[in-house]
Amino acid sequence: MKIAITAHGEDFQATVDSRFGRADYFILYDQEENTWTALPNTQNLESAHGAGIQAGQTLAKTGAEVLITGHVGPKAFRVLQAEQIAMYSLGEMNGTVAEALAAFQSGKLTAIAVPNALDMKK
Repeated sequence: MKIAITAHGEDFQATVDSRFGRADYFILYDQEENTWTALPNTQNLESAHGAGIQAGQTLAKTGAEVLITGHVGPKAFRVLQAEQIAMYSLGEMNGTVAEALAAFQSGKLTAIAVPNALDMKK
C-alpha cells in the first residue's frame, strides 16, 4: 500500500503540512517495499485556483491509496473520493512525517469522511 503524507520538506524528518492542495511536498511511503519518495507540489503552491483538484489528480497518478493531511476542501475531497484514496486527519499533530505515519499505522488518526476545509473560491 502507498501512503501519502503532506509535508513541509522532502524526507521523513520534515514537519507535516496541514494543507493538502498547497502542501509543499507529498511524501510517498510504499509499505510493501519499505521505501519513500518526495513529490514536490510546486505547481499548486502559487496557483490562483484549483490547487486541491490538481493536487488530488497528481496524487491519484502515484497510486497512493491513503492520504494523511490536515485539511481537505470540498473539491479536492470529491477528486480523492472518486479515486478511492482514503483520507486521514492529522488533527492537531505538528510532528514529523515519521510520527504521522506511526500514528496512522497504530490507528490513532481519524478518517476524513467529509471535507474539513472551507472552499474559499466558490
